[in-house]
Amino acid sequence: MRNPLPDGDYRFVALDVETACGDSASICQIGLACVDAQDKICTWSTYVDPLMAFAPFNTELHGISARTVTGAPSFAQVWPELFVLLSKQPLVQHSRFDEKAIDAACAAQKLTAPNLVWYNSVTIARAAWPELKGNGGHGLASLKRYLDLEFQHHDAEEDARAAAMVVIRAEAVSPKARAIEALSAKPFQLSWPF
Repeated sequence: MRNPLPDGDYRFVALDVETACGDSASICQIGLACVDAQDKICTWSTYVDPLMAFAPFNTELHGISARTVTGAPSFAQVWPELFVLLSKQPLVQHSRFDEKAIDAACAAQKLTAPNLVWYNSVTIARAAWPELKGNGGHGLASLKRYLDLEFQHHDAEEDARAAAMVVIRAEAVSPKARAIEALSAKPFQLSWPF
């Protein structure tokens, strides 16, 4: 049985997914890091049956296999409840992959693609630490070293937490990164299009 989703209003939610193969719809793990007004981070994750075969490359990268997701829900089973939480909060992803994977999984499982509010922690990191350009870059592995972050890369829950920490640290050092203050406004409420 999955842990219950975090409940409440958050300043933003960082989201990360892992996929089973080269098809971006093949989500096999979803991780969240929910950040409250005091920058406290609450994490959550679930395995997902991608309903597709696992590629050896992907399994080697993140350690998730068909055996790992045995008995896990499909994306279509997880998404309605997850959408309720995500539609109330601004979302953060590290690059644009996660948004594309969510949209692809919705399309593959014949769900209406959501219109969610996404921010990119790579863009935020570039504003805070321009010196990393050409110096290792703004990927999570580089930021892990530069910011001395502790997390297990290629685990969706851990990567979501890392993206949230990048945003929090960036806000502390850069006025340009403070554009994310708009996240706390929450001027929107979306509804699930069943």
